[in-house]
Amino acid sequence: MPAEELLNRLVVVLCNLKPAKIRGVVSSGMILCASVAEPRKVEPLDPPSNSEPGDLILFESITDDQENTPITFQIIDPKKKIWEKLQINLSTSPDCIAQWKDNVLKTDKGPIKCKSLKDTPIK
Repeated sequence: MPAEELLNRLVVVLCNLKPAKIRGVVSSGMILCASVAEPRKVEPLDPPSNSEPGDLILFESITDDQENTPITFQIIDPKKKIWEKLQINLSTSPDCIAQWKDNVLKTDKGPIKCKSLKDTPIK
């Protein structure tokens, strides 16, 4: 994806990862994208237009039973390989909405979407 397509836009980022060198640059985060191999196409996930940097991602219908509040992404211990297990079930819906096991990913301002990739894995 050309860098110009990422300038001046909001994206969904998995941050505070264990630093890793990617193409010679140290990175501690990753942009979540819908992605298909053939034909090769990648689209960053788009938060709602009124989002602000730092907004938390919530799962629409998964709640903490004790407090009945939405569960947010939390710091993931890289040694437990939790991200690898969660990522398998991340995808876009037929309406291009990001979801995990049919639970919509959203901020408090609305659902997270991609531009055009339907029923596509999110990586």
